[in-house]
Amino acid sequence: MTATPTPPAAPETGSEQAAGPAPAPGPGAETGSDPGVLLAVRNLTISYAARKNAAPVPAVRGVDLTVRPGDVLALVGESGSGKSTTAHAVLGLLPPGARVDGGTIRYDGTDLAGADEAVLRAHRGRAIGLIPQDPAVSLNPVQRVGTQVAEVLLLHGLAPDRATALARAAELLGEAGLDRPRDRALQYPHELSGGMRQRALIAIALAARPRLLVADEPTSALDVTVQRTVLDHLDTLTRTAGTAVLLITHDLGVAADRARRIAVMARGRIVETGPTDEVLTAPRHPYTRSLLAAAPAFAPARRARPAAPRRTGLPDLLTAEDLVKEYPRRRTGPHGPLPPAVDGVSLRIARGETLALVGESGSGKSTTARLLLRLTAPTSGRITFDGQDITRLRGPALRALRRRLQIVYQNPYTSLDPRLAVDEIIAEPLRAFRVADRAERTRRVTELIDRVHLPAAVARRRPAELSGGQRQRVAIARALALRPDLVVCDEPVSALDVSAQARVLDVLAELQREDGLSYLFITHDLAVVRQIAHRVAVMRHGRIVETGPVETVFTAPADPWTRELLDAIPGRGRSPQGGG
Repeated sequence: MTATPTPPAAPETGSEQAAGPAPAPGPGAETGSDPGVLLAVRNLTISYAARKNAAPVPAVRGVDLTVRPGDVLALVGESGSGKSTTAHAVLGLLPPGARVDGGTIRYDGTDLAGADEAVLRAHRGRAIGLIPQDPAVSLNPVQRVGTQVAEVLLLHGLAPDRATALARAAELLGEAGLDRPRDRALQYPHELSGGMRQRALIAIALAARPRLLVADEPTSALDVTVQRTVLDHLDTLTRTAGTAVLLITHDLGVAADRARRIAVMARGRIVETGPTDEVLTAPRHPYTRSLLAAAPAFAPARRARPAAPRRTGLPDLLTAEDLVKEYPRRRTGPHGPLPPAVDGVSLRIARGETLALVGESGSGKSTTARLLLRLTAPTSGRITFDGQDITRLRGPALRALRRRLQIVYQNPYTSLDPRLAVDEIIAEPLRAFRVADRAERTRRVTELIDRVHLPAAVARRRPAELSGGQRQRVAIARALALRPDLVVCDEPVSALDVSAQARVLDVLAELQREDGLSYLFITHDLAVVRQIAHRVAVMRHGRIVETGPVETVFTAPADPWTRELLDAIPGRGRSPQGGG
């Protein structure tokens, strides 16, 4: 297994102590009184209330950050390091149970750490914009997307009337990278893909043209081409309007391409900060070096290539021929015919092979996966699994097929039942198919928890008590419970930080070597593809535009769209030194 970073013990004093000598602060940096400083966070300490009779849990410990107009500061670190807590404190949006124990947060001279709600509301949206991470809980499900963007303009008096606000909302959706923005403005959030919903949040955050933009993992759900479009737009803002960006991200490639400075956070402390090139090429702290070693964009050659599939002499496990999926136009949405979601897709997956399916959001990847899993029926085409035509299977035959085809979803927090303990979640498929008795199911669950490298103690915990990477490994264990032949991994690591991502990829590779599993690995992260896949199929507008061995496609892409995808990989071409 590849070594992954473990946060260092928290230093006793000073957020920079563990990183060596910190650069001398500029004039006024300590107080935030310098007119050249837009945001000055000084000695910020935040804790969360614990259960009865327990001491508060420290989340942020003595953090110092400085952001100037036009600056882009990336705050990077593992899940749970305190990045989002710091960002939410700037906007006064800490959750119940969290409190600021000390320090100051000065925005343009005003201390927001001790400000009342009226002051915070005056700053939110107009002066400081927020791009939250999860659009599923941030957008109103019963309002059209355009209405939600227009609301910001009306609330801050930036449009004279509703009609003008709605017209401007469509323009903002286009600036955020959405195609057919007028049509999208008329749709509801559930009618958009995850990446499209994230772009709607970006449009909302930018609507009032704030001077400071707090971007909390703003592109984690976006494919690389749209990610580049959105980040290019943010770059334009910083150049033309002097807008500063506090970029919270676990994607070191994005930080490398977009940030002028990087601050590395671990266990609530800033362990290293400095100019981007300096931090990436000559990292001083062991934790920073371990993060770089785990990042696919920086160390692809350090991770083992997937072993070649076993030669069985048997035909391909799964084949699809000319699959088409068409959806009817909704009466509440835009008018006119919809293009097919999947338009003549043909592909094959050999036994023990990983086929990566890549493409931008809305290209048809997830719909293709649902067709192959028979979770939805194709409009036309043919699907063969293990020599059997499964295109029109129904009833008991389709239920029997479910045991051999499993899926790991993108977001384990929403795909795992929050009411159940981990052992109950993993055992659920065994109970549903009445596999073995209770004692045998218990033994199988224990074995699966061990196989995905989780401690035995997680068995009685609930999903909310686990980290994102641990939850995703629980989802993998559940998918393996029935000993399937094919596992569809639908963006399984896109929401994880680089160290958790590395652990999950290692687990998937190990299980494939041991069990001969086949994977359909859906992703928009081409840096991950090189580590996990044997072959890759590139999708655009519902069609496969190119397919072949990973190295062939990456080194000599035949289709212009593939070349564009490869060129858009964040951090491409960087090779940090001293990051071993």
